[in-house]
Amino acid sequence: MAAKIKKGDQVILLTGKDKGRTGKVERVLPKDQRVVVAGLNLVQRHTRPSQSDPQGGKKTHSASIHLSNVAIVDSHGKPTRVGFRIEGDKKVRVAKTTGEVIDG
Repeated sequence: MAAKIKKGDQVILLTGKDKGRTGKVERVLPKDQRVVVAGLNLVQRHTRPSQSDPQGGKKTHSASIHLSNVAIVDSHGKPTRVGFRIEGDKKVRVAKTTGEVIDG
């Protein structure tokens, strides 16, 4: 099955503490059905000092979010679902709200 959300897509969060905020997809974890969005769903981890990080301490990073809690942003800045269409000999992703092809 083709991926509806890919790395580099602009997405909006539909639920959670960052609801309504947008960001760019950094990583997609298809096996776990999760995505990592830059700057959103930030969590802190306490890390022990090591050779690579001699300081240690609290580190903030983006945690993964379930695919059902994000939606692609269309050209009008609204969340949209993703459909597929055959154009020529290629299968392309299409925004359901506007019908425009999603580049990415």
